[in-house]
Amino acid sequence: MLRARDVIDRTYAQPLDIELLAGVACVSEAHFIRTFRSTFGETPHRFLQRRRVERAMFMLRETDRSITDICLDVGFASLGTFSRTFRDIVGVNPTDYRERGDIMIAPTCFTMAWTRPSSFGEARRQNGQ
Repeated sequence: MLRARDVIDRTYAQPLDIELLAGVACVSEAHFIRTFRSTFGETPHRFLQRRRVERAMFMLRETDRSITDICLDVGFASLGTFSRTFRDIVGVNPTDYRERGDIMIAPTCFTMAWTRPSSFGEARRQNGQ
């Protein structure tokens, strides 16, 4: 599972499928999905989406590139899907996130923890809370 997660981390911008990732983990596709979710707390697809959004967050903060360019650079094929996924994970759309401005200067460990998207808000929305 760690090898498959590392592949996602390294190649998040490329098209990835369950067959390839299951092959890296040397298990069947169904077993891979179940085991990945029980190990990391989310499906491989959601982990990949979150990784892409994390990278997009960095690019939105640190560059002046267009949102469409960032969307394509991190591996999304559609701006609509990117915007919806970004909003679901971060809580605001990419434009509003960029307009919030720079993050306070702080040690890297605090900045990474503060800016890392969490699936907590998403879980609450799915449960109707």
